[in-house]
Amino acid sequence: MTAPDRLSPGDPAPEFTLTTDTGDTLSLADLRGRRVILYAYPAAMTPGCTKQACDFRDSLASLQAAGYEVVGISPDKPEKLAKFRDRDGITFPLVSDPDKSVLTAYGAYGEKQLYGKTVTGVIRSTFVIDADGKIERALYNVKATGHVAKLRRDLGLD
Repeated sequence: MTAPDRLSPGDPAPEFTLTTDTGDTLSLADLRGRRVILYAYPAAMTPGCTKQACDFRDSLASLQAAGYEVVGISPDKPEKLAKFRDRDGITFPLVSDPDKSVLTAYGAYGEKQLYGKTVTGVIRSTFVIDADGKIERALYNVKATGHVAKLRRDLGLD
């Protein structure tokens, strides 16, 4: 497997309809007209992913006040996402992409470096999608800690 194709500003955001942590479905089309922060993370309830989710949770009110909706995406099953939501008080949708097709379409699944080795997995990434469904920002290989604060600065919110 080679490095995945990456999205760039101006590209259309790949459409999706996925099952959420509540068992409902969420489509990107459902969010048209709003700006969306879609962030891809490797696995619910792991330390880095928990830190990142809690940072988004803690910033959710100000992100929403600035016109952003937040959605987390991982290959985890909806049942695990529900446990993650309940354990950590996550207050935004978490969507399940078990076959990794959406993650792949966003360039957030493929070869990456992990502890000096090349492995295949979810590439921690964040996508800012404009109200028309176009990529505004595509950030790959982000750090779990400090990423939300940096994103807020980059979006002019801090």
